[in-house]
Amino acid sequence: MKKILAPIALLIGTLAFSQEQIDSADAKVSEIKEVTFVAKKPTVESKVDRTVFNVANSSILAGNTTWDVLRMTPLVSIDNNDALKAEGESVTVYINDRKSVFTGKELKEYLKTIPADNLMKIEVITSPSARYDATGSVINIVLKKRDDEGLKGSVTLNNRQNTQNSQYTNFNLNYHRKSFTQTLVGSYSDNTWVQGSSFVNTIYENNNVTQGTTQNIYRGKNPSLSSTSEYEINDKNTVGVILEYYQGKGDNTSELESTQSVNGNFNFLRNQSQSSNSMNRTLGSNVFYKYYDKEKNRILDINLGSNYNGQSEESYFLRNTAFTNNTVIDEIGGISDIENRNYYLKIDYTQPLGKEGGNFEIGGKMDFNNNVIPNTLYGSLPDGLSTRDVFHYEDNINSLYANYSKTFFKKLETRIGVRYEYIDFKLRQDVAGTSRRDSYGTFLPNFLVKYSFSDKYDISLTYNRNLWRPWYAEFNPFLQPATDGFFTRGNINLLPNPSDRLYMKFGFLKKYFLSARYSFIKQDYWQAYVTEGDRIISEPTNFLGKVHKYNLYANTNQTFLKNKLTVNLGFGWNYVDNSDFNARNDLKAANYLSFWSGSTNLTYTNLWNKNINLSAWVEVSNQNSGNSVANVTNVFHNISATKIFPKTQMEVSLQLMNIFARPNFDSTTFSQIGSNRNTTKSDWHGVSLTFVKRFGNQKVKENTKTDVEKNSGGGK
Repeated sequence: MKKILAPIALLIGTLAFSQEQIDSADAKVSEIKEVTFVAKKPTVESKVDRTVFNVANSSILAGNTTWDVLRMTPLVSIDNNDALKAEGESVTVYINDRKSVFTGKELKEYLKTIPADNLMKIEVITSPSARYDATGSVINIVLKKRDDEGLKGSVTLNNRQNTQNSQYTNFNLNYHRKSFTQTLVGSYSDNTWVQGSSFVNTIYENNNVTQGTTQNIYRGKNPSLSSTSEYEINDKNTVGVILEYYQGKGDNTSELESTQSVNGNFNFLRNQSQSSNSMNRTLGSNVFYKYYDKEKNRILDINLGSNYNGQSEESYFLRNTAFTNNTVIDEIGGISDIENRNYYLKIDYTQPLGKEGGNFEIGGKMDFNNNVIPNTLYGSLPDGLSTRDVFHYEDNINSLYANYSKTFFKKLETRIGVRYEYIDFKLRQDVAGTSRRDSYGTFLPNFLVKYSFSDKYDISLTYNRNLWRPWYAEFNPFLQPATDGFFTRGNINLLPNPSDRLYMKFGFLKKYFLSARYSFIKQDYWQAYVTEGDRIISEPTNFLGKVHKYNLYANTNQTFLKNKLTVNLGFGWNYVDNSDFNARNDLKAANYLSFWSGSTNLTYTNLWNKNINLSAWVEVSNQNSGNSVANVTNVFHNISATKIFPKTQMEVSLQLMNIFARPNFDSTTFSQIGSNRNTTKSDWHGVSLTFVKRFGNQKVKENTKTDVEKNSGGGK
């Protein structure tokens, strides 16, 4: 840790000192002609229900995609499966207050097509109101809105050297005339990722130990295009259409070497080669109408949309297994063709209530999903594998919510809300004949209270009841081979995961914040391992048992050297009580976990008055979730420098990613029958060089009246 922090601190300190000397010298020889006060938002704002990362016009954007900036957002972490988490827990991602249809690796690839230059801010909403779907924390990505007359835009060219080389290019066009605004964003990336892993899988019965290493190389070509058309009928009514298209074409190669012993005796030596090709296409559409009466503060939002996602993949495995007395060669081919269709109607309405400053919000959503997953296996298959089946998943989720917020005595801010969701879903397999149909309704209350002792001191308390549902693919019980030589499948009997969260925050002097969080779970689902014959199978499983999580966190945002140097620092202590969870599931893991986590963002603007911007980011994270326990603490870091050429509207950026220590995800997953330790070397390291050419008027309109901002209910 010291090896990483020391050079960053030395670099920033040295450059800051030299900048201060230049500023002082300039002040001695120059006359003060005028003084201009510019209000600048802090890089990180800590509000009651959210943390806001203001990244617009920040040097942190240069050379990055939206996915890259998310990795550097306070409170946000990403695990070795590319799943986004906020304060260590799963999240739902919104873009401009519109829920994304992607999760996991699909979400990563999509966000990598959105240039960071489009970002206004990222909101990490840890205590969302009843307005949001019942999923826990929310990350809302707010994009810039350009509405100055004429044509403007930018072109970005990026080359990134990780283990191998990758390229990325983007164009961004915006046209505004009178009441019409058209935005067009396109991108293309050609990426190569190399990832090495090692694992040790232990089955307690017969002391069955399988250990090995894998080497994966993924190559992907990803074009995308999005269009937003918006027309202001008058000063109160706006209509628009959003169209999005994303395509991912990739190929993956993997090499496995593993051995297995039983009761200390050699069982087999295995070599496996895998090659796969995939194609992923997504088309999304959204038609919206918005009524906004600024005088009466009334807002009506209507959104009608559909999303289509098609994923086809073919994999081929050549497995050579040498036992003591014989050798078995398996050739396994797999074909999957996923078709997902989503349709929704969402209505939200907000207006003041009464003469005392209350605000009432009500809304609802109808959501329909129809997903079909055909799977086929062929070749010299091991005994017991199904060769073909088609999995169907359909659901209808209807939800209603209401929020009421009001401020008393100009000091006490309150918000109370409730959301009701009812889901009716059915799933089945055509060949196996397995089926399930279920439905249930859930009330999800939440409240928020904030008391301001003065303009410098305040305290707040929030409570949320959440419900996280299994993803459709996690239900699919079709058994398939995996790159580690094991097998994987879903679980058709999965149940949802309810949780409760209580959050208290104390703010003083407008720049220091202390918070405490308690969360409680009594039923959850995580990856587990089971055995069937000589096969080891990974599948999601429900784990009953109480889990108590405690968190203490401190955060501050400071500016120095005439607001040129901005420092945000956050540090937390985490404590997890898994004793009941472990006992009820017979897990041989630590009952109590205690670990530190934190991050810092540093930005320096206009170094030596030469239009050079610097930024640095460091994160210390220890990712523990459910039945998975981290064995090492990861330290991520990023250093970048950007040179701006105002006359030609060009930028050049150099970025160094994890150059002092390559990220290493090392964790052990415990199940009822054993444990699996996995160590993965991340490919997020190296050097990146970016060129940006802008044209037209680059002024940006602040989205101060978006629904997310307006309806935060005490979250200001």
